[in-house]
Amino acid sequence: MKISTTVEDHRIAKLTAIAIGLHLIESIVPSPLPGVKPGIANIITLYVLYRYGLGTAAWVSMLRIFAASLLLGQFLSPTFFLSLGGGVFSLGALWVGYQLPRQWFGPISLSVLSAFAHIAGQLLIVWLWLIPHTGISYLIPVFASAALLFGIINGLIAARLLQQPPSTT
Repeated sequence: MKISTTVEDHRIAKLTAIAIGLHLIESIVPSPLPGVKPGIANIITLYVLYRYGLGTAAWVSMLRIFAASLLLGQFLSPTFFLSLGGGVFSLGALWVGYQLPRQWFGPISLSVLSAFAHIAGQLLIVWLWLIPHTGISYLIPVFASAALLFGIINGLIAARLLQQPPSTT
């Protein structure tokens, strides 16, 4: 049996590989606080959203989460579920944000919105499953500050990448 692939399949594979590589690089960088990471793989998700649409961005994001968790030995661990929950919330925010007027909502604002949604999803999972205590709310300012900072930085990088002509390969 021969499996046929499309140009879209190859595009998703290539972009997912880039996102996985960024995720793996980020995993070896020490974090000042547990759970605070810049989310550089999300730059690829934003890029894909604007170049190829939400469906392709969802494929790249979800494949990255599953593949990176397998490569890092975290599949089905709490870390995997935190990443998956954050990714699902982030994609939901991108879906909503992408419907908003483009003259006011671009890659930077969508990146910030996505970063806030990602951390909200993670904190919700922590609260519902791992640490069901209201003390979790004390972490919100720290994580929200990190989401704002990294959301802006990642959005600026994505906006810069989007200024380049799309690759033909």
